[in-house]
Amino acid sequence: MNGLEQRMEEAAALANRALAAAVVPDGSPQGIVLEAMRYSVDAGGKRIRPLLVIETARMLGKEPGEDVVACACAVEMVHTYSLIHDDLPCMDDDDLRRGQPSCHVKFGEDIALLAGDALLTHAFEVLAGAQGLSDHAKAQCCLALARAAGTGGMLGGQVIDLQSEGKKIGGALHRQMCQLKTGALFSVCGQMGCACAGASEEQRQAVERYCQSFGLVFQAVDDILDVCGDEAALGKPIGSDEANHKNTFVTLYGLEKARQMSREWAEQGILALAPFGAAGQTLQELMELLLNRKA
Repeated sequence: MNGLEQRMEEAAALANRALAAAVVPDGSPQGIVLEAMRYSVDAGGKRIRPLLVIETARMLGKEPGEDVVACACAVEMVHTYSLIHDDLPCMDDDDLRRGQPSCHVKFGEDIALLAGDALLTHAFEVLAGAQGLSDHAKAQCCLALARAAGTGGMLGGQVIDLQSEGKKIGGALHRQMCQLKTGALFSVCGQMGCACAGASEEQRQAVERYCQSFGLVFQAVDDILDVCGDEAALGKPIGSDEANHKNTFVTLYGLEKARQMSREWAEQGILALAPFGAAGQTLQELMELLLNRKA
């Protein structure tokens, strides 16, 4: 196991423990929603967003204590809520998530909707109660996460995506959509890592450049895998973008151009890490792994 694999395993273990402690089915009358929340956060995934929070803070000299882990847990909750809602019949209508029945297939659309709502709100409870995080840092993180999840971030990007289905949109609007829908949550991971570590403004700007590139690479590769990925490895059907008449990097630019663009963005993101020297090695390797991912 190489260094990056060890860091990924460590981050996933930290995030999984925090999520398990934060979402506990209790047998109460509303317990079915807690079960749906737990089912969804336990569905697996690489925990890339928690890893990004943890490794940003570590690059800046802050090891993953309860404060950093709380931020990692909160952003994963928001990410999971978005997946639950994305899978609903009124959205992308996907019956599988990571090779398992989607939340609404397992629990029904009504409970899935509420489970997503609950994860979103609970994320801020986790942040507000984080041990070791100063009041100023808590406020920074809560504000950053709210913006990243809202109309100026992920939700806003989803709106553009839905309204663009079946329509041809320009490259500028499509890139804005991707930066909001996908990139905003990656950017907030970097912002929270910076807040935990007390980063300087110059460091924040460098991390933001990296995260913006990271989001674009992630989405471009995701679009590519939806065309030529392995369904078993992905744990969900391929071809859903075409079936839903989505605008993607592949539909707009073609497969080879999408690959070229993703390589260029990856290079830009790695270049942004130059001021951090050897401390940025893990994030550099993560970008390279992202660029070459198959699932």
